[in-house]
Amino acid sequence: MRILYIEDNADARKYVKQGLESRGINVELCDDGIEGLERGKSNSFDMILLDLGLPSMDGLDVLTRLRKAEVETPILVLSARSQTVDRIEGLNLGADDYLAKPFALEELAARIRAIRRRVHTEELPRKIQVVDLTLDTASHTVARAGRSLELTPKEFALLEQLMHNEGRVLSRSLITEHVWGPAFEVSSHVISVHINHLRSKVDEGYDRRLIHTVTGVGYILEDRGRT
Repeated sequence: MRILYIEDNADARKYVKQGLESRGINVELCDDGIEGLERGKSNSFDMILLDLGLPSMDGLDVLTRLRKAEVETPILVLSARSQTVDRIEGLNLGADDYLAKPFALEELAARIRAIRRRVHTEELPRKIQVVDLTLDTASHTVARAGRSLELTPKEFALLEQLMHNEGRVLSRSLITEHVWGPAFEVSSHVISVHINHLRSKVDEGYDRRLIHTVTGVGYILEDRGRT
């Protein structure tokens, strides 16, 4: 994930960059409003973190011009302007979220994940199919070879995540974040139990098993042929 952080305070830039990069997020820095606007227009970032009190151009002007230029990159405002009217103005001008300073890095990381989930969900197709397994997010139904499968809400969320990432190994931590949420700590045993229950409904009785364990890493959904 690549983030542009537009902030004129050197200590804040260092704090956020070190904190997010320790969590595997690539952060590029900018300390000027005009430069930030031009770099933001490149559409080469997954998200923009935007301070409001910037030299050469106020952050609200940067936000307004980015949206007028039809830049759809998610923008999270980070500002010491913490009054309700300030937050409302930022959101009305096109910010995806508004976090008042000072803030904890854990909350910032959680806000970033939440925005990414929203954006990712909006881009996902309503219906997914892998071989003869189909999942419909609108009707919340799952079927295998035309036969309806009854899943619990957690099993549905887990299967949806696996199917959206067909052919990609998902770690237990990633599964926890997307299925249970970033605020929860879920043991490997709990995830294994849910995977086993899901397998019993999705794979048992079929000659193609789709849900596989990658030892020491996580789980993957893919067609490996007849078993």
